Amino acid sequence: MEQTNLSEQTNKVVIGRAPEIPYAIEEAINRLRINISFLGKDVRKIMIASSEPNEGKSFVAFHLWDQIARAGGKTVLVDADMRNSSLVSKYDLKRVDGKEIKGTSHYLSDDMELSEVLLHTDYEKGDLIPNSENTVNPSMLLENRKFRDLLDTLAADYRYVFVDAPPLGLVSDAERIGHMCDGAILCVRGGVTSKGAVRESVAQLERAGCPLLGIVLNRVENTKGGYYHKYYGKDYGYYGSN
Repeated sequence: MEQTNLSEQTNKVVIGRAPEIPYAIEEAINRLRINISFLGKDVRKIMIASSEPNEGKSFVAFHLWDQIARAGGKTVLVDADMRNSSLVSKYDLKRVDGKEIKGTSHYLSDDMELSEVLLHTDYEKGDLIPNSENTVNPSMLLENRKFRDLLDTLAADYRYVFVDAPPLGLVSDAERIGHMCDGAILCVRGGVTSKGAVRESVAQLERAGCPLLGIVLNRVENTKGGYYHKYYGKDYGYYGSN
């Protein structure tokens, strides 16, 4: 395992575009943050996943990381959606020193040190490992021992390691990632994601040995919980919506 003193790294990134979110959504993320705090100290590596694209998993991952970091919790967000990442462009991330951002795929495929991809932000305890260059087939990178060691190294230094993973229903990448995590939060788009897709995602997590910590129901319109229970049943936990 790579031995790195994470506290001594000086890389700094500026988040140039961080749009404000409506109060109701902010409160939903806050409830999610509080629920996670009750999971216990052994739950540190948490995968944020979805069944299909466009279900809001990256949104949830970023804003959950943001809230915990602002509250003073030592947390890092690892961008592991190496086929279709948009973190750098969406939030206009730029290194203060002007250097090119190197991220997850570079670290796993090249002979790079963790210090070169671990980026600090204006939050004293909030760090990022973005993915700045997508790759066609990251499966081999995820099978490499280096990714597991990366998560273990981070978990030893951070209270929470959030992993933004690819959709479970598209490729096997998320199932591999889940096997290395302490649990997963599944994002579901209300009225769009089918009950069958959710059940299959839950089954995939079970096969990976990754406990389902809960489900975030996104983009719910005037349901007050009733639609959720009618459409998906009562088999799943519910943390919030946006």
